[in-house]
Amino acid sequence: MDSQIITNFVQFLVSTIGSMGYLGIFILMTIESSFIPFPSEVVMIPAGVLVFQGEMNFLLALFFGILGSIAGALINYYLALYLGRKTVNKLVLKYGKLLFIDESSLLKSDNFFKKYGDITTFVGRLIPVIRQLISLPAGFAKMNMSKFLLYTTLGAGIWCIILTIIGYLYGSNMDTINPILNKITIWLIIFCLIIIVIYILIKRRKREDFLNEFN
Repeated sequence: MDSQIITNFVQFLVSTIGSMGYLGIFILMTIESSFIPFPSEVVMIPAGVLVFQGEMNFLLALFFGILGSIAGALINYYLALYLGRKTVNKLVLKYGKLLFIDESSLLKSDNFFKKYGDITTFVGRLIPVIRQLISLPAGFAKMNMSKFLLYTTLGAGIWCIILTIIGYLYGSNMDTINPILNKITIWLIIFCLIIIVIYILIKRRKREDFLNEFN
């Protein structure tokens, strides 16, 4: 895509979010984190630009970004909890294209959760494709709400901080943002893998200690 088109689009988003204020960040991030996924980059990076311009407060922009992420995640969680896996799969097959969701993305999120458990609601918020849909398998599994909110807040918080800082530092130079995001995504995936390995080792150690008590 032409860099001028991207720049114009971001300027439009900056203007839109600026006119809507913090409520706009909350609404857009709620939509981004729910069943109509689109890149959170197009919300929090422009918010970072507005922070740089002095039109928004960094902490408030971050707060409403995270709050919107949690709200969207809860929508997905409760949809999955009350509708169930079969119904959600049918809806994705029937209406997925309208909501920019495909069966493959849902399957990846579901398998990711089944393989690594509750911790995926944290690390999943940092991984492309899985990020927006990881709350669905948590709902299918009836994950403990306290854990769900904690992990979701931590994951969403890290991602929102990164995007807002990128917008603050590089928002006026759009050509540099994609390479930076790509590098950050690679490092985040490595970070997530390390967290998963540590989590699995801790669970395995606890299981061994539990079994040793009865031997």
